[in-house]
Amino acid sequence: MAMDKYEAVFISTPSIGNLVPTVEFAHHLTRHDPRFSATLLIITVPERTIVNLYTQSLATAISHSHSHVNFIHLPTIQPPTPDQYQSSLGYTSLLIDKHKPHAKHAISTLMSTTSVAALFVDMFTTSMIDVAQDLGIPCYLFFASPASFLGFMLHLPALDTQLAVDFVDSDSQSGFIVPKDSAVELIVPTFSKPLPPSMLPSHVLKRNKDGYFCFLENARRYTETIGIVVNTFLELEPHAIESLSISGLPPVYPVGPILDHAGASRWHPDGAQQQDSIMEWLDQQPPSSVVFLCFGSMGSLEGPQLREIAIGLESSGYRFLWSIREPPKGKLDLPGEYTNVEAALPAGFLDRTAGLGIVCGWVQQVRVLSHQAIGGFVSHCGWNSILESVWHGVPIATWPVYAEQQMNAFELVKELGLGVEIRLDYREGSDLVVAEELERGLRRLMDGEDEVKAKVREMEAKSRMALMENGSSYKSLTSLIQEISCRIQGSEVKY
Repeated sequence: MAMDKYEAVFISTPSIGNLVPTVEFAHHLTRHDPRFSATLLIITVPERTIVNLYTQSLATAISHSHSHVNFIHLPTIQPPTPDQYQSSLGYTSLLIDKHKPHAKHAISTLMSTTSVAALFVDMFTTSMIDVAQDLGIPCYLFFASPASFLGFMLHLPALDTQLAVDFVDSDSQSGFIVPKDSAVELIVPTFSKPLPPSMLPSHVLKRNKDGYFCFLENARRYTETIGIVVNTFLELEPHAIESLSISGLPPVYPVGPILDHAGASRWHPDGAQQQDSIMEWLDQQPPSSVVFLCFGSMGSLEGPQLREIAIGLESSGYRFLWSIREPPKGKLDLPGEYTNVEAALPAGFLDRTAGLGIVCGWVQQVRVLSHQAIGGFVSHCGWNSILESVWHGVPIATWPVYAEQQMNAFELVKELGLGVEIRLDYREGSDLVVAEELERGLRRLMDGEDEVKAKVREMEAKSRMALMENGSSYKSLTSLIQEISCRIQGSEVKY
């Protein structure tokens, strides 16, 4: 008897932070159950060169492998005009919405030749739920951020009322709302402790801008999905995951950590030569002696902050590997590479620290974190970076920059005890992290906080066990597949 074949379709926000874990989960699903193949619908943003290089590399990778994951690049459309949006998220949301007819056509074509079992949307592509409903396809949410933040998003429509009552517009140029009373704290069920308002994402603090309405509209639609797949694991976020198991919410499937272990080495234009020299330098350093500073694919810091970091690093005396990126030039651009790194740093810094450390541009983060010389990671606390750091047993010092990273930093330090604090609420426009503040954080990261280091090592083992047969994430993925199979076969779904 022929084995049933199922097709899972994915559509992701066109950003590295969302797209990479979506691709990796598609591979993970098809490897777990050979009945499944996957198709990713790719949305192109011409301004985002790095994202486009990644998506172009996917087809090449597939042609050289036996993968059951395919890619369809949706037709390029006329992008939103500047008068239609206020933020990059506003632009992206409009762009995604305009792709609905093309996504519907692509999925309809697939349905004529194969059994499409499910459409997976992500946290900002929920307008594609309309496509699934039109075509009669079960729709799931793939959430590439932590369960704690998923809970915040699910709670945001209710929290919107509190924000309207207890907060007012500030007088500063930031455009952020501020609490009327300094004692105001936010109760979010997926956090065991009250959440200070300063932990909220910038888009939420700009309540009268389009980014906030994008958050709110997407959050409202999460409950229209049949199930929510989260890139986390039970042992890492037990409180958050348990708090999501309540009546009225779709079932939640923690299936992580889903990681791209090869990293960007296969496709990034700043490829092998510099990266090899970095790894050769790391090979010469003692174990756990180097602090690694990196702020993500969209993270960059202005000149005055770079100079404070340089002073703090030099004063600390630690070996270091420091990845710096030039701030983006336009609202839709990503950070780029400095043409003259020396000019961005204090005079003579590179000469004085020669041999002690390396300043570089883009770096292969996964490859670096896996190296035994790395003893600590000063991170922007993007969720992918946190999972990579946990997987390799590297403790984090928190320096959030954008997106939900302030909330991730809060969870890491205050709830999970897996990181040390440099700042929890840093963001664009914040006061500088001065050299002395950084140096104190580095000393806690590299020489102190033995309890944190022990917890990170313990969680490293648990992260790997979760994906093994009979591990928590393995069982969760098996349950998801059973649910999808039952739906397409028309049999009763048992939770």
